[in-house]
Amino acid sequence: MSGHDDLALLFANNAAWARQMRAGDPEFFARLTHQQSPKYLWIGCSDSRVPANEIIGLPPGEVFVHRNVANLVVADDLNGLSALQFGIDVLRVQHVIVCGHYKCSGVQAVFDGHEHGLVDRWLSNIENLRHEHEAELALLPGRTEQASRLCELNVIAQVGNVCRTDSVTQAWARDQEVAVHGWIYDVADGLLHDLHVTATGKR
Repeated sequence: MSGHDDLALLFANNAAWARQMRAGDPEFFARLTHQQSPKYLWIGCSDSRVPANEIIGLPPGEVFVHRNVANLVVADDLNGLSALQFGIDVLRVQHVIVCGHYKCSGVQAVFDGHEHGLVDRWLSNIENLRHEHEAELALLPGRTEQASRLCELNVIAQVGNVCRTDSVTQAWARDQEVAVHGWIYDVADGLLHDLHVTATGKR
């Protein structure tokens, strides 16, 4: 199949999807033209195997999504911080979900130790996390188990980073209801797991 045929297939799929949505709910797209009002902000990995809306079974309009390589929340990433600020201040989301996944290519790249170009600068955040938890990871039997645990530790760290942003601390200071959650997705069975690090800003 040529590149042109590949793209034509996407447009055909889109037309079929739009027809299906209208058949199930004739007013679906009319509602979407109004201001979005999602309850959830999803901060996830760019991995093509982890589509936010699909794995939590919600239609368009229900989840505000920000994705990047290895689901990082970094202090100098204006894109991610802007999405977080917009979600909290404008959309008034009630839940910020940081969702990582097992077999994350970004985490695996850190274990491989090979140079991958520009992305290495981005992944240095995970390299630092690996060094910080080196003793804990060394107790695990093999690289697969270590990589899986580092995926979890990365989510936990990013939840902490979200909670330290101005957007979240200011929301909590004005008693805005915002909860920050840490989840991980298993690509092997399609199931989400709560890492039980939810923060609400309440003492």
